[in-house]
Amino acid sequence: MAFTRGTQGGRGSGPGVAASIGIGAAAGVTAAAGLLLGRKAATVGRIGKGHPLKHRALDLAAGSIQRKYPLEAMSTYLNGFHMYADDTGRQVEATHLCIHLQHDLHQCVIFDRNAPDARLIGIEYIISEERFRALPEDEKRLWHSHHYEVTSGILTAPGIPDLAEHAYFEDLVTTYGKTFHTWQYDRDDFPYGIPRLMMGFTEDGQASDDMIRARDDRLGLSTARKREHRADIPVPDVAPGANAWESGRTVQTRLEETDFRR
Repeated sequence: MAFTRGTQGGRGSGPGVAASIGIGAAAGVTAAAGLLLGRKAATVGRIGKGHPLKHRALDLAAGSIQRKYPLEAMSTYLNGFHMYADDTGRQVEATHLCIHLQHDLHQCVIFDRNAPDARLIGIEYIISEERFRALPEDEKRLWHSHHYEVTSGILTAPGIPDLAEHAYFEDLVTTYGKTFHTWQYDRDDFPYGIPRLMMGFTEDGQASDDMIRARDDRLGLSTARKREHRADIPVPDVAPGANAWESGRTVQTRLEETDFRR
């Protein structure tokens, strides 16, 4: 009724419509904020089952009030696989959440899956070929190329349209990554031990077909189709020093006792 009366009077129509739009916009913002808060509460509640009530209340309050700027800045979700730098047979799925920090540097936190209760299992830094070539030789041994992960379709950006994903991976195909996993979740249900250096696959026959198939079925993907779709992406020559494990010798972290300095 208010909108109808506004259209009948020439002078009163403008303010009436503007006020209605303003009220509607405010209501929409309020509803969106309420929805986000509701989702946050539902997520915290689902994860917090079994926790003391005090902890659940504190988690909910912190989730609703505090800003987490590094997390908010993470714009890309990638799914792929890593192997331990000293054992090709130990392979794990890795969900990356990344931020393009500088023009030649991405940084990612890695989880075992994309879920509210996912386990934090590691980190990865991704750099351009130019920056990789400038690294000291000993440093290069810690890095792996992404050329095969991209062109084979193993590395994916779930939910992104094919055209946009293709453009993203055209740039990523020439990059190099340094990855450490802090949780050997393929063996333990707790983050025992020290961080382990990880590597990426470099040719067919290395990654487990069963592992890829299980990932594809769960996320509704087709690695084979993505491979076909990326066939036109040029495969770069791998810079010397990367994928050190291919030589038959590799590096890996270890724990050793040392004198304490005061």
